Amino acid sequence: MKPVVTVAEMQAIDAEAHAEVEEAVLVERAGTALATWALRLLGGSYGRRVVVIAGKGNNGADGRVAGARVHRRGAAVQVIEAGALSRIGLPGRVDLVIDAAYGTGFRGTYHAPAVPPGVPVLAADIPSGVNGDTGEACGEPLRADLTVTFAALKPGLLQGDGPRLVGRVEVVDIGLDVSRARMSVVEDADVTRMLPPRERAAHKWQSAIAVIAGSPGMTGAAELCARSAYRGGAGMVRLGVPGADLAELGATEAVGVVLPAEQWAPAALELAERCRALVVGPGLGRGEDIASQVRRLVAEAPVPVVVDADGLFALGTGEDVAGVVRDRSARGIHDVVLTPHDGEFARLTGSKPGKDRISDATRLACSSGAVVLLKGPTTVVAQPGGRVLLAVAGSARLATAGTGDVLSGVIGAFLARGLAPLEAAALAAHVHARAAELGGAEGLVAGDVADLVACWLSGTRRG
Repeated sequence: MKPVVTVAEMQAIDAEAHAEVEEAVLVERAGTALATWALRLLGGSYGRRVVVIAGKGNNGADGRVAGARVHRRGAAVQVIEAGALSRIGLPGRVDLVIDAAYGTGFRGTYHAPAVPPGVPVLAADIPSGVNGDTGEACGEPLRADLTVTFAALKPGLLQGDGPRLVGRVEVVDIGLDVSRARMSVVEDADVTRMLPPRERAAHKWQSAIAVIAGSPGMTGAAELCARSAYRGGAGMVRLGVPGADLAELGATEAVGVVLPAEQWAPAALELAERCRALVVGPGLGRGEDIASQVRRLVAEAPVPVVVDADGLFALGTGEDVAGVVRDRSARGIHDVVLTPHDGEFARLTGSKPGKDRISDATRLACSSGAVVLLKGPTTVVAQPGGRVLLAVAGSARLATAGTGDVLSGVIGAFLARGLAPLEAAALAAHVHARAAELGGAEGLVAGDVADLVACWLSGTRRG
């Protein structure tokens, strides 16, 4: 996993490092790294013209070091003070712009100069004018082709306007200790390393899950959730649809169990007895009886629970969720995962996520006592203790009905396979997004994603 640190955390890390390493040494390291990537972007140095936009802080110092090194390799380099841009602007011919005007701690508004079409932009740490924590563009930042960031990723590179402005991101080690970072980005290798493989002597009940979902005439979400749980590696899926005739279910390998139309929580608890995880919510519908049954089921289920879609509506507000989680804790059971999109988050908290989605998800996790997976292009998974994992592979391919049901099924499967809730949710979100990349850019549907989950997971296990 790649560490992520906030602006305040990075400032503390810098201050700690300065007790052992002179600031000039760190600037030299950062500037040298910038120069290395600048030369790669230029594809050569002799006869090339480079403009460095440099501010007064450390970012500007990094840019000046980079400019000096590129100049020694034969390029013509012009350093322009960031504050003078309104008077000077960029010279006529430019082969590369190094944006070192302002770093992650910038506050205010920045209006970058116009860069001629086709001229690459290399940003130092973060594009100037982008908030290091929220990713909000404050003014008119340059859109970088490459951002070289130092020591660790910053939240502003991963959320808000950041992802559309940073281009490719390279993390460069300059000798700072980021080992205590509380946030990380999930990578492919983490899935291979952390997801327990199925042993040769495994049997289906070792990774069995229960799915309580769907309603009479509305079984599609339940079927998608059950199907994706199998694709995520569940050995057995027991599917209960309150009030529905089993004949309503389509072709599915899930074992259907009849649940009464009302007061179905006791039967659902019995259904989950031999399982290792429970998913509740997709397609359940809404009503007072549904709400009371979901709350009882979540409070009493002896296994980790994923609550999605209508299940989130049934739980009520964040305070209501906290009460249910406390009921579980009183019984010596824990592990609830909430999977809201923005609208569901607003019902839980009273308002939609703001500019800092990471902080918002963390606050809900801490107040509710549950792991919170806040869906988005960058999916935030936060646990009550403050640790956060980020899945950043999301794309518009997933903006289609039913993909949330697929995600909840995969989370359930990963829980059943033995992952802890935070890791199960984050790895499932990563796999969900990476699987979608295997499908077409147009016309992908949720059922395709469920099948592609198995394809992607099988690919990670090869070799």
